[in-house]
Amino acid sequence: MMKSPGLAAVLSFFWTGVGQIYNGQILKGLILIGVQIINSLLMFVLIGFITYPIVWIWGMYDAYKTAERHNMRQAI
Repeated sequence: MMKSPGLAAVLSFFWTGVGQIYNGQILKGLILIGVQIINSLLMFVLIGFITYPIVWIWGMYDAYKTAERHNMRQAI
């Protein structure tokens, strides 16, 4: 079954980790959700303002690229 890279990225845009879950990487998605919860709490000590966007952007990129790789394997 083909995956939409755009949808995977948009899902991760709205909630980091959901794009990975959509791609079938459930454990990775749950870990990213947990990391973002911790990053949200770290905003009270300011470091979260740096770590949260880094993980958020990486999550979108990773979801997009994973969906593309999945589609390439399906096409072969």
